[in-house]
Amino acid sequence: MKVPFFDLKRQYEQLKPEIWQAMNRVMDQTAFSGGPFVSQLETELAAFNETGFAVGVNNGTNAIQLALLALGIGPGDEVIVPANTFIATAWGVSYVGATPVFADCDPMTWNLDPVDAERKISPKTKAIIGVHLYGQPFNIDALSRLCNEKGIHLMEDNAQAMGATYKGRKVGQFGVLSTTSFYPGKNLGAYGEGGAVFGHDPALGETIQMLKNHGSRERYYHEALGFNMRMEGLQAAVLSVKLPHLPAWNQRRQFIAKAYRQLNHPRLQFQAPETHAESVYHLAVVIPDDKQAFLTHLENEGVGYAFHYPVPCHLQKAYAHLGYQKGDFPHAEHLAENGVSLPMFPEMSDAELERVLEILKKF
Repeated sequence: MKVPFFDLKRQYEQLKPEIWQAMNRVMDQTAFSGGPFVSQLETELAAFNETGFAVGVNNGTNAIQLALLALGIGPGDEVIVPANTFIATAWGVSYVGATPVFADCDPMTWNLDPVDAERKISPKTKAIIGVHLYGQPFNIDALSRLCNEKGIHLMEDNAQAMGATYKGRKVGQFGVLSTTSFYPGKNLGAYGEGGAVFGHDPALGETIQMLKNHGSRERYYHEALGFNMRMEGLQAAVLSVKLPHLPAWNQRRQFIAKAYRQLNHPRLQFQAPETHAESVYHLAVVIPDDKQAFLTHLENEGVGYAFHYPVPCHLQKAYAHLGYQKGDFPHAEHLAENGVSLPMFPEMSDAELERVLEILKKF
């Protein structure tokens, strides 16, 4: 039996009637760009995430950009981000003209190391963006204390952890603002691109709404340099169908991850849990003691895998001008070079899971 790393089509097949009904409603009302379906989703997202507001936008990368702009961050400022994250976290900083300053991860949890983040703070630092990597909340207490002591903003990049909790509260409500991505492969994914910004201060929410809509609160009246970053009505309708299913999907991911972890495999290192954190396992990443032998084993047995992310941000060609070198962030580099993502999706069958467990035991 071959087991895919991921199969998005299975979810679509389960939801097809609801999805088409929702999309037909959008087309009947021709509410394609922004409009009532986006407004409805924003209300639903804010309720789900227990925040004062949610603003739907065109993708998760621009969600970070808009959040930073709303906080007044721009040229001459610095924002600390993990070296081991998808590049979009850093793009958002660069897009507003600020400089991303990278910091290493904790060698066990693989989330941003608060100690190294503190080392990177300078008089130019205006914010830290913590990433809930692979669906696991970062050390929110430590980074919140650090940001409060230094008088800087804490933002959450929640693109991989919708529904995860820290001390019993959903992540995405701890920072001054949080962002998420609805890229199709996320735990809550659109059928195209999408993203959102969450927060509690209504003034920030209004600013983001204005900026995403050409700097306009009233049509044809533009009070600031804005952007065309609206969410599409079709994507909002799809997400409104899928959002009620997210808790069950996350529970299935947790079940699969628990089965992997309970192997206590001596040759595989799993992401260590943060204290008080409950992951929703967007990804199930391991570091094998011999990566090439592990990959060969999986390939021979027909088990899919992937890499997230093989080149850390500080070593990307796009950021060569910042002057970072190999060896600057050893823990992030080790994870990038050796991490392997195992099959992880809610529609994975029990038989497929048992097959993967069997193959892992043989390694």
